[in-house]
Amino acid sequence: MFFNFFRLVFAVLVVSTAVICANAQFPDSSPNKEELPKTVEETLAKGRIDREKKDYEQLIERGEEAAKISSELDNSFNKQKKLSSDDQKKLDRLEKLAKKIRSELGGDDDDANVEDKPSSISAAIKTLQETTTNLVDMIKKNTRYSVSVAAIESSNAMLKIVRFIRSGN
Repeated sequence: MFFNFFRLVFAVLVVSTAVICANAQFPDSSPNKEELPKTVEETLAKGRIDREKKDYEQLIERGEEAAKISSELDNSFNKQKKLSSDDQKKLDRLEKLAKKIRSELGGDDDDANVEDKPSSISAAIKTLQETTTNLVDMIKKNTRYSVSVAAIESSNAMLKIVRFIRSGN
């Protein structure tokens, strides 16, 4: 009885193996993704290129806005010798812009080394303005296809300086 059961299981295994091997010999019957007509492919490619151009232009606009804000902070601090609540809001906006720029450039952490930690808030604001200006210049020099490690490091340094100014250390 046990022997008959074993023969039955063995026969089922042999037949199923033969069926699987036979199916492997025929072309795949599942529907493949159909190729798109050339005009559709061209339209998709043009749309992708337009999106990339728009993203690059927005990156430049964010950089210019960051440079403008850092200049405004410098002017405000030189007049008042302290940061107002309006300036704190500008610092928040500057930090958001720096994070957005960094992520669009492909960076993800802020382990930047600010070589010379500013000794005072006024020195930090000057350094912030210089770093932001350098960042905008680097963004404009590159194409939308390139990734600039220096620009990512500048955005990270910008974030560190903003945090230093905010903490007042």
